[in-house]
Amino acid sequence: MSLTKLLKGSALSALAAALALTALPAEAEAQSRERIERNAVERGQARAQRAERRNQRQELRTSGDARESRNVRGPRERGPAMRQESRGDNRANLGNQRARDRNRAQRPAERAVREQRQAQRAERQAQRAERQAQRGQAQRAQRDRQQAQQRNRTYRADRNRTYRDRSGTDWRANRAAQERRQAYRDGRRAERRGDAREDRQIRRDAYRAGRRDERRRDAREDRQIRRDAYRDGYRDSNRRSRYYDGRRWRDYDRWDKRRWRSNHRYDWQRYRYSNRNIFRLGRYYAPYRDYRYRRVNIGFRLGSLFFGSRYWINDPWRYRLPDVYGPYRWVRYYDDVLLVDIYSGEVVDVIHDFFW
Repeated sequence: MSLTKLLKGSALSALAAALALTALPAEAEAQSRERIERNAVERGQARAQRAERRNQRQELRTSGDARESRNVRGPRERGPAMRQESRGDNRANLGNQRARDRNRAQRPAERAVREQRQAQRAERQAQRAERQAQRGQAQRAQRDRQQAQQRNRTYRADRNRTYRDRSGTDWRANRAAQERRQAYRDGRRAERRGDAREDRQIRRDAYRAGRRDERRRDAREDRQIRRDAYRDGYRDSNRRSRYYDGRRWRDYDRWDKRRWRSNHRYDWQRYRYSNRNIFRLGRYYAPYRDYRYRRVNIGFRLGSLFFGSRYWINDPWRYRLPDVYGPYRWVRYYDDVLLVDIYSGEVVDVIHDFFW
């Protein structure tokens, strides 16, 4: 609405008011007419100002092309197209609002996922730092060990150079003692080397002569002797002895019956209780026709016919007996089993009533 129309409308309203007040007295009529006209003018000015501000706000709000074209048209020009456009804008605004609501609802879940990832990242960093600390600690420990070993070597070297015993001898006497000990070791080494050369020569001669079985049996016997000696703890040199096998002297460990009897691997009594048929060997045939059973104990010396190869027990483990070595052999004597030194005939160990 323009200013001209507003003024025309206010003038007409003022004229109507003036005609209605013709019955009033002259002075009251004049005052009321002036008041009415002044009020009408003020109302017209206020309406004009409000209309102008409304137009300015509308122009600022509808800055786009579509809204400018819609504002240019009057109220009567708005048709189905405008209503459709307005409805589309409302739908778009509603879709945008729903999207914003969905985003707002998804924010806590995203925040939780983000916090979980941050916690996992922090945990991995802590584990990496711990591994680095352990690696550094291991490296420091290894460096400390190397330094300690170096200090010990240096200390031993200095001690050997500056050591003096109670008699007042200096390191020269210690060096002489060391040289004597080294010479003794070298002598022992030479002796062992000579024995090794002799063994190689014997095996070579046996191989040349075609005695492969004998050579292999000797090798197995030597290995068994060393294995049994290590297992049973025969390391003391006082328990060593020698025997002559017809070719050369051999060293062996003396038999100790207490060691194998206290070992649960050789519990032959329990094994015999559950395997009776193995210990039933049949009748024993003595080497002499009129010979009768006589109880034999440790230290007794048998005749060579009683411990011949036909009386040997070639598989002692079958009866849960320990393996033999050196000059020893397990021998059946009637229902007894004897451990005999086949080079001297001495009974070293005995178990009475072993067989059925």
